Amino acid sequence: MREMVVLMLISAAGVIALFLALWIYLFNIIRTLEEIGGPATRLHKPSNYLAKIRLGVRAIEVETSHIAPEVTKLNSGLAAIREGLVAIDSNLAGVIVAVTKQGAR
Repeated sequence: MREMVVLMLISAAGVIALFLALWIYLFNIIRTLEEIGGPATRLHKPSNYLAKIRLGVRAIEVETSHIAPEVTKLNSGLAAIREGLVAIDSNLAGVIVAVTKQGAR
């Protein structure tokens, strides 16, 4: 019975040591991230640099979200223009051939 109590105390000490090590590493990670990104954020107004960058990127995403549907419309319009230019090119090639034949007479 005495061995069981000793094993239980060793296990409890191991768990406490594990959680203490995790807390220390987590504290160091948080401190390093705050050094990189500025002070911790508040819920109503972000004050750290990373949160401001995130909000800026989100604003850009929202402001440019309407571009994708317009680009598809633009692509279809440009494809129609391309077909017209190809037809004009073939007509001009025919005109050049006709003019050179007429000039050769």
